[in-house]
Amino acid sequence: MLAETRSTLTPELKVEVVGLNRVKSKHLVIQVRLSNTGAEERLSWTGQMGDNTRPLGRIRWASGIGVLDTEAHALILPYKPADFPCLCTDQDRDGLGYFIDPGESISLYAVTPAPSGNPASTTVVTPVGPPMPNVPISDEPPAVPPGMLIPDPDAEPVTTVIRSLVTPSESLDQYEETADDGKNLQVSLSSDVLFAVNKATLTPKANAILTNTAELIDSSTGATVKVEGHADSSGTDAINDPLSERRAQAVQRALSELVNRQDVDFQAKGYGSRRPLYGNDTDEGKRRNRRVTVSFARPQPAATDQAATPSPSPTPGAEELTGTGKADGQPISMEVTGLRRLPGGLGLLTYRITNDGDREAWFNELHGARDWMSFKYRAAFNVTLTDVEAGRQYLPGRLQVPTGDDIDSYCACTDLSGVRLSSPKFGPGEAKEFWDLFALPAGATALNVKIASFRELTVPVQ
Repeated sequence: MLAETRSTLTPELKVEVVGLNRVKSKHLVIQVRLSNTGAEERLSWTGQMGDNTRPLGRIRWASGIGVLDTEAHALILPYKPADFPCLCTDQDRDGLGYFIDPGESISLYAVTPAPSGNPASTTVVTPVGPPMPNVPISDEPPAVPPGMLIPDPDAEPVTTVIRSLVTPSESLDQYEETADDGKNLQVSLSSDVLFAVNKATLTPKANAILTNTAELIDSSTGATVKVEGHADSSGTDAINDPLSERRAQAVQRALSELVNRQDVDFQAKGYGSRRPLYGNDTDEGKRRNRRVTVSFARPQPAATDQAATPSPSPTPGAEELTGTGKADGQPISMEVTGLRRLPGGLGLLTYRITNDGDREAWFNELHGARDWMSFKYRAAFNVTLTDVEAGRQYLPGRLQVPTGDDIDSYCACTDLSGVRLSSPKFGPGEAKEFWDLFALPAGATALNVKIASFRELTVPVQ
């Protein structure tokens, strides 16, 4: 056993990584063991292990097993052959039952591309429970249990299934928001602060905001900086298009004077209301869509970030990292179980919710408060990290899936949709663990964590 986690939906379901092998220097074979640690009920597994970011019809595959490519800011999922949903365990083809009996285990596999950079370890992700960081990768051939047949990804044409991971953060005054996809940094500046209503002349407040953006551009090595003006859905194209163009040009002119590098090619364009960042059905969504976005090559992470692989630090004391509340009239408690630094400027937050009462309770606060973020499904995204000293707030990451001319966003956090709709339901005394993936500022030793309505906690970074 290399790593283990528990299902948030049914904590009696234990997930263990029992094999992680790099094959031909370009593929990864992931082997997982599922065990029913309960004493009474049989547990279903197929729905829990399926990938909800693609339509698969009746889910009977282990298509949600994957790894986090921190260098590329991406979630890597099993290959897809032309005539089959994925190179992974299939309940029917591999002769597995729908249920796991108490005390019994089954073995699953998934074949994916290897993560970038030939890392010695990686983070294994399943839809079931919190990701498992720092799992060692072996370059030896996988040891396959009797009866398991792992397909060769080079034996037939396959398609890679990779979800881009975008990590957002924003200034505490919400004047500026960034989105980091591992390649480019998008800095969205609020038009409400940069300009007066229906105007394209920069306000006195704009200079300080643009100075910060210029410093980021100076720390980048990219030669091209794109400046894009955007509007919300109010008004007509005849008004929004030229106004967004003029605003983009105004920001371009100001940045060209503030940036110190000489080899920067600025490109300005207005898009009107055609590229909303969020839904236009809320006032907050509209406010955030009124913006000028500055995009350029992502500055390289600080050198200290590369040495920030999670270490065997002791778990913080429970007295310091707990909060209490009520759900359906029952006492409920929360404990932060870890804030771990991953490579690539990422961080993994895990926390446990417990029903301390004597009756069943639903705790629905993890989904809510920021519907303007427009995630595809319900998820545990009512969580923020705050760097008070830097005046910056970090929001849960987004897994992005192109769908025609649009992009569907899924929270890089505990899923609360589909078969996991009942995850927020707690029996008396029952505890469940949740997770969220964030950007993590380099050098931070502690951050403030706010989970739903529980009190804000100061949590050390491991």
